[in-house]
Amino acid sequence: MKRTYVVIAAAMLLIGGGLFAEEATVIDFTLLDADSVSDANGNATQNGHTVMDYSTAAGATFTDSQKKLMKTSLALPEWEIDLNSSAKNPHAVGLSTIVAAPVKSEADVPFAGKNVMGVRILFPEWNANANAKIVPPFEIPAYEKLRTIDENGDKQVDANGNPVVSDADKEWKVNKPSGQTKTEFEDGYGVVKNVGTLKSIAVTTMGMNYPQGLYVMLKDTDGVERRYFMGYLGFDGWKTLTWTNPEYIPEVRTREIRIYPIYPRGLPFVKFTGFQITRDANQVGGNYIGYFKDVKIIYDKALLTSDRDIADEDLWGIVGKTEADRQSNEMSRFGDKQVNRYLEGAKQATESEFTSSLKKSDSTAAQTTGTTTNAQ
Repeated sequence: MKRTYVVIAAAMLLIGGGLFAEEATVIDFTLLDADSVSDANGNATQNGHTVMDYSTAAGATFTDSQKKLMKTSLALPEWEIDLNSSAKNPHAVGLSTIVAAPVKSEADVPFAGKNVMGVRILFPEWNANANAKIVPPFEIPAYEKLRTIDENGDKQVDANGNPVVSDADKEWKVNKPSGQTKTEFEDGYGVVKNVGTLKSIAVTTMGMNYPQGLYVMLKDTDGVERRYFMGYLGFDGWKTLTWTNPEYIPEVRTREIRIYPIYPRGLPFVKFTGFQITRDANQVGGNYIGYFKDVKIIYDKALLTSDRDIADEDLWGIVGKTEADRQSNEMSRFGDKQVNRYLEGAKQATESEFTSSLKKSDSTAAQTTGTTTNAQ
């Protein structure tokens, strides 16, 4: 009889260490090019695969034209830099930014000709411990359903109102293990599911001899965020920095085995919440420039699956209902934050200079001068 066994990842490797360990890409920044939602000049501004429409949280007071502008995505220029209190000042906030950095086509790397994440952070030049977090424009959702997005960033639906999915995703859904569903932000867009114990983490980054330290931040199913120290960035060129779990037990016989009910149990996951760049007080301050290609993990599976005699999820639908509720909560939090940002942006001054009260014909000597000083 075909069976499924569910155990904590610490007890998964039943036949030798590493048999069921897998490698997966948490996030690949070369996938995050802007390719949809064009601006007034016809330039794409958002990444079609990761577009999120937060107009559903905007309420009825906004016009349709305003709601069409309420979209964001994981396109690289949309990412943000969060400076801590020691590093945050108006000058540093204004200059710290993230861009899509093109890799030369003749570069000796597999991703030559593609865009990676380029980061500039302005750290204080005085002696002060400082750090900066590189974070996505919204918390990457773990339960966003598969969908197809058009060039305007709108979700495509069929006659019944269900999201349209690609042929590859349709094939996956037909052959899916019982109780599992694939979501939009898997496969290199920020989420990896069925993760038990992390064995190691790798970051592909280009160093430029800066002394700063690098952390990777991941959040698990329980909402617990952890950071992992990858090392220092004092090297030149592309390099893979690796964190190895010091508490990982490769020998199965010395592991603590725990058995859980087979169904219903949602798949444990990890999702990318950002990088953290740290600068020690005795290190050189000023500009930091860095480039990042991807983040990968090697992990033990949390769930071993095979075909079952009864399709539990199709019969009971417990996991689907739980994930739908979580997705709804995620969208609510995300939408409220983005709507507030939209309102703040709408209130910003658009004028760059004053309208002169003096006409040129009044006096050839009349002129407008401007100075920039700090308010007292």
